[in-house]
Parts: sequence; structure tokens; C-alpha cells
Amino acid sequence: MDKEGGGHHHHHTIRVPSPTPDNNIAMGEETSQANGSTTTSLRRKAAEVIATSLETYRSKPFSFWLLLFLSSGAMLTAFPASSLLSRLYYTDGGQSKWILSWAAVAGWPLPALLLLPLYALGKASPTPLSLTLCFWYALLGFLSAADNLMYAWAYAYLPASTASLVAASSLAFSALFGRAIAKNTLNMSSLNAVVVITAGVVIVALDSGSDRPPGVTPRQYALGFVLDVLGSALHGLIFALSELVFARVLGRRSFHVVLEQQAAVSLCAFAFTSAGLAVAEGFPAMRREAARFAHGGEAAYANVMVWTAVTFQLGVLGGTGVLFLASTVLAGVLNAVRVPLTSIAAVIWFHDPMSGFKILALVITVWGFASYMVGHSSVRKTSRS
Repeated sequence: MDKEGGGHHHHHTIRVPSPTPDNNIAMGEETSQANGSTTTSLRRKAAEVIATSLETYRSKPFSFWLLLFLSSGAMLTAFPASSLLSRLYYTDGGQSKWILSWAAVAGWPLPALLLLPLYALGKASPTPLSLTLCFWYALLGFLSAADNLMYAWAYAYLPASTASLVAASSLAFSALFGRAIAKNTLNMSSLNAVVVITAGVVIVALDSGSDRPPGVTPRQYALGFVLDVLGSALHGLIFALSELVFARVLGRRSFHVVLEQQAAVSLCAFAFTSAGLAVAEGFPAMRREAARFAHGGEAAYANVMVWTAVTFQLGVLGGTGVLFLASTVLAGVLNAVRVPLTSIAAVIWFHDPMSGFKILALVITVWGFASYMVGHSSVRKTSRS
């Protein structure tokens, strides 16, 4: 209104341009172009992944991939079976840690028997033994014997699922020792995996009271837990030292050196463990354990001992093969991937309790594996570039 209040109303109209068919077409074209560019980007990435995979596959002969597949399969099947048999030994009446450790390395002739046809047909010749090589064989054999004894104590006091979850920390130790000894690359994704898997082990420790087996005291459970972690650390150290021996002493000449290394190291471990078993008077104890062994007595006891020896040797042979063909990284990852397999099998066969904390630790552990694989893949891509 004006100042006199007489009254003229001024109307101001705001015109909004209505969308025209041309505008609609333009907007549709922009949206389709955006969707098209996203689809093209995804296709390009998929094509790059496929091309990289084919390039990697073609860079190695078929025999390489066959041996890598068999070695990886041995790790993912034989190691879980060996872990379950270790727990079965204690569940059905076994008590001696030395006997179980001895059974693990009693299968040392297995890789030696695989070598005989290669030597007989003239396709391979024995690697000359030097003082340095003998020293490494003896050292790795001693560490393997100590590692087996620690795991024997762990499986005596922990459920199989818990023991395998704690043993997943071997991936973290493999990464750290691989970086310090074998000079493997360790980036942020790998460090993240180390932290995450360590957190999973801590979660299992916090839930330690919920799955303690009957007859096991809290002190025994804690001892088993600590020895499981120490055994995992020693396992990672053995992986790194084995890669160092292959790279600097044996060389990556042929797969038969894997069999030689495994036969020699297992023989040394067998000698150390047999000496400890003799001092502990474990050989007479075998007969007493076999007589009172559940579900079959001596026959069942012999079955457990034999298959423990076979599965452990196949698992270690597979791990050594992966080390020879690839690196500590892949061996550590596959060694850790067996954790969920062992945990699930233990829940099914032994009815191990699976609490919420343990499930959370399992999920975190799998996440750590994935992070480690992503980190290793990015390192390989950068080095290739």
C-alpha cells in the first residue's frame, strides 16, 4: 500500500521456467552418460584384472601352477586334520605332550620316499651337503621340535577351535619376521592385518573362561594360551628362515629341493624329539596309553598316531612347497586361512562351544586375512609397474 493508505496493490510474479522437452532430453543424456561412464570404468577395471591374471598365469608353466595348487591344498586340508587329531588324542585318553610331538615328526620318511623315484630315474640328483646347509637343517629341526611341543601343550588345555584361532597370530609373526629376515615388503594394509589379527587373539583371551574344557584349571588354560602364541611366533620364524635358506643357500632350482629340505629338517626334528621322549620315559608310556585308549584301544591309538604323522608331514610339505614356489606371505596367509576351517570342523566334531566373542574373533581374523591379501596384491602391482 502507498503512504496515504489509499490502496494500490503491487503484485510481483516470479516465473519458474517449466521443463521443456529439450531440457528433459539433455538431462536424460547427462544421466545416461554418467551411468555409461561408470559401467565403462567397471568394465575397464574388470578387463585389467583379467589381463593381469592371464599375464601372471602365462608367465609360469603349467607344472608350476599344478605344484602350487597341490601344495596349497595340502596346507588347507592336512593341517586342520592334524589339529583335530591332536585334540582327539587328548580327548580319547592320551596325556603325554612328548608322544604327540613325536608323532608329528615320525612321518619324516614320507618326503624321503617321494625323492627316491626322482633319484632312481635320474631326473634329480642329491644336493651336496655343506657345513652351512647342515647347520640350517639342524637349526630348523630344533625349532620345529620346540614348535611341535608348544602346540602339543596348547591342544592339551585348549579346545581345538580356540587353539586354531590363537594360532592365527602366526600370520602376524610371519609378516614381521618375513620383513626382518627375508626382506619382504610390509605396507599399511599388511600392518593393519597384523593389528586386526592381534585384536582377534585378545578377544579370545578375554573370553577365556567360557570354553575351558572339563578338568582343565584356569592356570593350565592360561599356560596353553601362552604356549599357543609362542608356538605361533616360532612358526612364523620358521617360515621366514626357510625362505631365507631357499633364497641364499639352496636356491630355487627345482622342486626336489623342497622334498630334500623337508626330509632333512623333519629327520633332525625327529632326532631331537626322540631324545626328549626317551628322557621323559615316553616310549613305555605309549603301550599304557594304547591299552586304555577310548573307542578301540590299541587299534584306535595306532590309527591316531599314524594319521597324525601323515597329515602333519603333508601339511608341512605343502607349506614348504608354497614357500619355495611363492613366498612367506602366501604361506602365512594359507596357514592362517585354515583357522576358520579348523574352528568349524571342531564345532561339528567335538561340539566346541562357539560364544559370541569367539565368533567375533573369527570374523575379525577373516577380515585381517583379507586386508593382508589386499596389501600384498598392491605391493605386487606396484613392483610390477
